[in-house]
Amino acid sequence: MVTTTNTNFANTFISNPTGTVDATVQQFQQLTVDDQLAALWFIYLETGKSITPAAPGAARLQLAEGLLNQVKKMTHQEQLQFMRELIQKVNTPANRAYGVLSANTKLAFWYRLAQWMEEGTVIPMPNGYKLSEQGKQLFAKIQQLEFNQQITILRRVVVDMGADAL
Repeated sequence: MVTTTNTNFANTFISNPTGTVDATVQQFQQLTVDDQLAALWFIYLETGKSITPAAPGAARLQLAEGLLNQVKKMTHQEQLQFMRELIQKVNTPANRAYGVLSANTKLAFWYRLAQWMEEGTVIPMPNGYKLSEQGKQLFAKIQQLEFNQQITILRRVVVDMGADAL
């Protein structure tokens, strides 16, 4: 005769950081291209407050300076198109240049773009732009996560952008 023990796991919480990260990255990727750009903007704007900075100084950003300078010289519309194409993984020389950057350099690249957007050097967010409801939910979710989860999500999101070098 086999005896079984009934255990109530309903009130037991088991942390699943990988599942949370995977679900959040997937949620980010389901946003429209423009909402992904806006979410990145709002995330980087929040850097240093509830979202932890991605250590831009440690990322060897000089490897991306050539590409950043190309972006800086573009018109605002070209800059927007470039960022949209990064998300869409369009195969262009600039997107291939981005594709060879390390994960930390890609984090720093987007951090620098956000700084320039704030300064007006790169196309700024439209005044009064409202993030979609899905984008707001994603942003709130990321704000509640631990440091390592925030960085992992940002890293996975930006690493997946651009085109592979041929």
